[in-house]
Order: sequence, then C-alpha cells, then structure tokens
Amino acid sequence: MSDTTYQNYDVIERRLNEMARQRLIYTLITIGVFVLLMGVGITMAEENNAGSFSRGFTNFFDYPVDLFEQTFEYGWGWWSLVLKHTPELFSTINMALFSTLFGFTFAVILGVLAARNVVQSKIVVAVTRRALDIMRSFPELVFAMILLYLMGRSLLPAVIAVTIHTIGALGKLFSEAVENIDDRPLEGLRASGASWFQQIRFGVLPQVWPLFFSYGLLRMEINVRASTILGFVGAGGIGEALSTMIQWRYGAEILAIMFLLVLTITSLDYLSRYVRFRMIGEQS
Repeated sequence: MSDTTYQNYDVIERRLNEMARQRLIYTLITIGVFVLLMGVGITMAEENNAGSFSRGFTNFFDYPVDLFEQTFEYGWGWWSLVLKHTPELFSTINMALFSTLFGFTFAVILGVLAARNVVQSKIVVAVTRRALDIMRSFPELVFAMILLYLMGRSLLPAVIAVTIHTIGALGKLFSEAVENIDDRPLEGLRASGASWFQQIRFGVLPQVWPLFFSYGLLRMEINVRASTILGFVGAGGIGEALSTMIQWRYGAEILAIMFLLVLTITSLDYLSRYVRFRMIGEQS
C-alpha cells in the first residue's frame, strides 16, 4: 500500500476519534443539563407544595411492603380474594376481546382503503388516513371520559373507546403491511380481468393475514391493560375494583387483583406466541 493510503487511514482515524470525543462531551453536557433541570424542578416543587419530595421518596418502598405485610397477615384465605375478583377480571377481558374483534374488523377494511398500492383514488386514501390519524391521536381515556359523560357509567363506553383507538392503531399498521406486499400477484390478477374485490381477496389478504393476526394478538394484550385503566374512571371491570381497593387501602385485595392482571397478561403472551408459531412458523 502506498504512503498516501496510510495517510488517508490516519486522517480517517483522527476524525473518528474527534467525533467520539465530541459525542462524549455532548453526552456529558446533556446529562448535566438534565440533572440540573431535575434539581431545579424538585426544589421548586418542594417550595410550592406542602409535601416534601425527599420525605416522599424515602417512603416510596413503604407502600409495597405494607401490601405484602397485609397479605401475609391474611393467610391462606388470600386465595379467596383472588377468586372473589375473578368475575371482574372476566368483565375486563370481555371488554378487551370485543373491542379487539370490532377494532380488528374495521381496521382491516380501513387499512386496505388507506394503502396507496391497491386504491387508485388519492381522495379515498387521504380521507381514510386522516380518519385513522384522528382515531389514534387521542388515548382511550379521552374517548372514555366523553362517552361516560354522555352514556353513563357502564362497560359500553369503555368498549367503544377502546375500539376507536384500536381501529386507528391497527389500521395504520395494516395499511403499511399492505403497501409492502409483493405486487406481482396483483398484476397477474389484473391481467386476468379480476375485480378489485377479487384482487384484495386473492392477491392481498393471503400475504398479510399472518401479520394481521400477529398485530391483532398484540393489540389484545394492550387492550386488556387499557380496559383496566378505564375502570379507574368508572367503566367497570377489575380496574374499578382496583381503584376502590386502593382508596380503602385494602392491601391484600390490591395484591390479589395485581396477581390476576399479571397472570392474565402472561397467559396472553404465551397464547399469542403459540398462535403466531402455528400460523407463521416462527417464535418470537
């Protein structure tokens, strides 16, 4: 190798070292600014509030310790509390299940209409995409608060709120999946005179169904958590029971509800892995 080549390597190495030093400096500056802002924020919060952050932080671990102590004092009868709140868990699972099913169905339709490679009308694509943007722009809690005010406290407002957000979130993912398909089957169907619905049925859906179901199962897990949170604002289910127990500081019952929630999410995770493996032949 010539001397010029070695010189070029030396120049590149020096520049890389300079860039590494600059990144380190910028990182340290960013961390310093972040720590400074946190310190200023904590100081201002303590000055403007009656409580003390430092006192609250020292008591941070007292609450979970109290939960386990009350559960231990309850004894083996604690399992009766788990059974007691199981029907409320089923209500939350039903909310999430119906919301996922309805949301998945409409998301498939809107996801296809939002894909530019299968819909020629730019107006239809633009309107569908903006509708999906609006539906996922607001969290389920916002929709639920409005619907609870209009319809009263029940499971139905929560189902509608979670369904709306599910349509927006899954519709976006579905449209991107459709836009990334192999277009050759579609071209063959068009050449043979197939209608638009036939192109979607035989050229698009067979390619994206496994991915659609994978997203749908993941959304089911998310909707269980969302349905639980909506219970805190009066939508029913195990979330409302958890909110009540926290207010009354019933530690044993709080831990029983948390146990049910963790067990449910873990079971759904294993179920979704199994279904994905059976459908697409790979484990995640």
